[in-house]
Amino acid sequence: MKLQVTQENLAKALQTVARIANTRNALPILGNVLLRTVDNRLSVSATNLDIAITHLIGSKVSEEGAITVPARLMQDFVSSLPSGVISLELEDHKLHISTDQYQSTINGVAADDFPVMPDITEGRSWQVAASVLKKGLQQTVLAASSDEARPVLTGVYMHSHDGKLYLVATDSYRLAEKSLTKQKDDISLLVPGGAMQDMLRILGDGDETVSITHDDQQVLFRVGEVELVSRLIDGAYPDYRKLIPSSFAVTATLSRDDFTNITKVSSLFARESAGSVTIKVDEASKQVSINSIASQLGENTASAPAEITGDGEVTLNSRYLLDALHVFSGDTVTFQFNGKLEPSLLTDPKSSDYKHIVMPLRS
Repeated sequence: MKLQVTQENLAKALQTVARIANTRNALPILGNVLLRTVDNRLSVSATNLDIAITHLIGSKVSEEGAITVPARLMQDFVSSLPSGVISLELEDHKLHISTDQYQSTINGVAADDFPVMPDITEGRSWQVAASVLKKGLQQTVLAASSDEARPVLTGVYMHSHDGKLYLVATDSYRLAEKSLTKQKDDISLLVPGGAMQDMLRILGDGDETVSITHDDQQVLFRVGEVELVSRLIDGAYPDYRKLIPSSFAVTATLSRDDFTNITKVSSLFARESAGSVTIKVDEASKQVSINSIASQLGENTASAPAEITGDGEVTLNSRYLLDALHVFSGDTVTFQFNGKLEPSLLTDPKSSDYKHIVMPLRS
């Protein structure tokens, strides 16, 4: 293998794929990245057996070939080099890397020992706008569970319902649902949350469309020169729509910045009580107030003006509330609930495509 690439392109490709290479895996070679020439381009790949990412970059290939090298070392080394052209030359499992001022040799492992990168030969394909998918992932991935005891809840549920495509995630304490676009086909994919987080990192602001291909076991996301393949989670997603109340006794619409600030201040006094804060909505005074008590430190009440219908109070986890408020993009937010033991709903009054549910704490 002998070729030339630019430092910028190689560093970007390594940054894209090296994150999933894991040196703590039972297979040491999974801590490596696979470098392979493909049609006068360089393919940079990594996998952890659940997720595989490949990034193709332009290169000037003199000799075809393939090798695997330690991901962390290769990424740190290439990102430290000055911008310009890098020459890569393979001799007996040793990769010689040279620029005008730097010459290095990295010991590699034969590419034959690397797991076969998964591919979907027969499956359904469709497309979604990259900006739409990126915004949807930003608003839903945060609600996916990290508890492997319930694998279904660790995923992001991508599905069609009533002619629309939705992303949904829940850890049973909160739930985020985003309507992405119109979708005629019947879609039902449960993608691991980790794969969706990687997808979120890959999606750039300049990307136009994401091509999605899937069969019963795997899904492939293709955006620009990057491909991500992930296994699908096996299992039925809970019927979450039953959780979302159809009507509310208490509704408050207020500035998102005000709501964020009073929640943030109150959360400082809620550390002893696992982030527990009590939100009181008062129609007469047109105020939303948040109270938190720390037995050792003191207590705090912070208020903000709001447009209000109904009176009531509910106790929520302040961290979940802040997480939700941070992913809204509008200036105002609507907060609704029925009683102390029922779910609270956060929405944007100017847009109906995103719902965020936070379950109450027993006060």
